[in-house]
Amino acid sequence: MPTRDKCCTIVPYFKVTSGKLDEFKELCAKCVEQTKNEKKSLFYGFSFDGDQAHCREGYQDAEGALAHLDNIGPLLGKLLAIAELTRLEVHGPTEELAKLRDPMADLNPQFFELEYGFRK
Repeated sequence: MPTRDKCCTIVPYFKVTSGKLDEFKELCAKCVEQTKNEKKSLFYGFSFDGDQAHCREGYQDAEGALAHLDNIGPLLGKLLAIAELTRLEVHGPTEELAKLRDPMADLNPQFFELEYGFRK
């Protein structure tokens, strides 16, 4: 039986420009602060392996993900000025991903359609 979960996750990976890691981390802290009050945000945070960063983020549905992208847009621009987006995945059910494909097209994500699973 297919899942009824509407959760969408955005899975970006960044390679931070040499000498810019501290600046990147300061921007990450600002992103976290700005995201805290989003109504449909389920989780959000950054993890690091040297000069590589990953943002772990999930939203109740596509509308939550789009609201986040609108909210974080200027900060994302600053992140991308000092880091390369090396990979971007978007995960969610087919119906929710359909709402994200056009608005996210410029970021060239790979979309993964959720077919089976559960969320507690």
